[in-house]
Amino acid sequence: MTDTSSTRTTEGEAQVPRRSRLHRVIRYIPLIAPILLWAVPCWVLLYTGQRWSLPVMLLGTALFAFGLVGMPFAMARGHGRRQQDRAAIVGDTLLGTSWILFTWSVLLGVLLRLALTVAAVGGSQDRARIVAWAVLGVSAIMIGWGYAEARRVPRVRRLDVQLPRLGAGLDGLRVVLITDTHYGPLDRARWSARVCERVNTLEADLVCHTGDIADGTAQRRRAQAAPLGTVRATRARVYVTGNHEYYSEAQGWVDLMDELGWEPLRNRHLLLERGGDTLVVAGVDDVTAESSGLAGHRAHLAGALSGADPELPVLLLAHQPKFVDRAAADGIDLQLSGHTHGGQIWPFHHLVRLDQPALAGLSRHGTRTLLYTSRGTGFWGPPFRVFAPSEITLLILRSPHTPTSPSTGRTDTST
Repeated sequence: MTDTSSTRTTEGEAQVPRRSRLHRVIRYIPLIAPILLWAVPCWVLLYTGQRWSLPVMLLGTALFAFGLVGMPFAMARGHGRRQQDRAAIVGDTLLGTSWILFTWSVLLGVLLRLALTVAAVGGSQDRARIVAWAVLGVSAIMIGWGYAEARRVPRVRRLDVQLPRLGAGLDGLRVVLITDTHYGPLDRARWSARVCERVNTLEADLVCHTGDIADGTAQRRRAQAAPLGTVRATRARVYVTGNHEYYSEAQGWVDLMDELGWEPLRNRHLLLERGGDTLVVAGVDDVTAESSGLAGHRAHLAGALSGADPELPVLLLAHQPKFVDRAAADGIDLQLSGHTHGGQIWPFHHLVRLDQPALAGLSRHGTRTLLYTSRGTGFWGPPFRVFAPSEITLLILRSPHTPTSPSTGRTDTST
């Protein structure tokens, strides 16, 4: 393998990311979200005609009041300047719980109540109690299932991807993608080791991590990240920064990944050669890097490709799917990204779609560029995944110049 890098920059190439619709919405979320997340379930479960006993009403109201006050307080202590992991765990768990309760209170509070009314089931009090118990039951199932989904070792998602410019010598190249591990307040060192063991069963030629390694500095999360040093690949292990690295001393994570034997592709590329053919493996810093103020950190695609033969196929690592607009403009063959978590807790994916061009899976952009967006290997914040399973992705790159190459996009999910 040939290692090529460049420090040459082009003035004005990296632009500060434009404000998206999601960013405009997010400005107001801290003001109204806690109230809605706790007030709506409280109203649906206690105050819509159920006529619970006074002790039940008082206890229920007290619990919702605790959630309304306790969640922002715990999150501020956990994710603010104090960085208290126990407080972060409490705040994150309350956030995920409230989102699930809110979702099913809205859905069942409207749809189930309407169905019961149309079917003339019981009186108004009976219908209100049926809805309340249904919300509690479904929410409890989603919380339990979502927690188990978040904490398990991800299933392997296998995908055959045909790249028209890929030479026959590179047909069958095995690329493993992990991303968004988000090592954080919950100690997941054992989980991390098991993820790496599973990666090593895939006999990868190239292993990629597309950022958001952890929430916290490299010093604080070192024990959880250390198993990444055991990952095996016949050619290379490569890494790019995600937006969360820029909340937690990004250069420390770049240095740690280098120490663990990974190649930080910070606006540079490697050449992967096999069977007389070559693939350019490039990477860029996250699109938020420049606004972080860290010297030398920015998304610089021209720098990443500097010196590479423009006739060669390019595999690009970029944390956020929305970088694909720049990738497509440059004729990149395949971009690998994460960031979205597939929404993580349904139906949050509708908000993600306001900010990103893809949620999960393989998509085409422009005439040449393919984008694969992973749902992520870990989870951020709330320890739940609902209808958005985590994944370790095995991409088999296929060349059209071999007679046995399968078609683009054949997918198989295995455990």
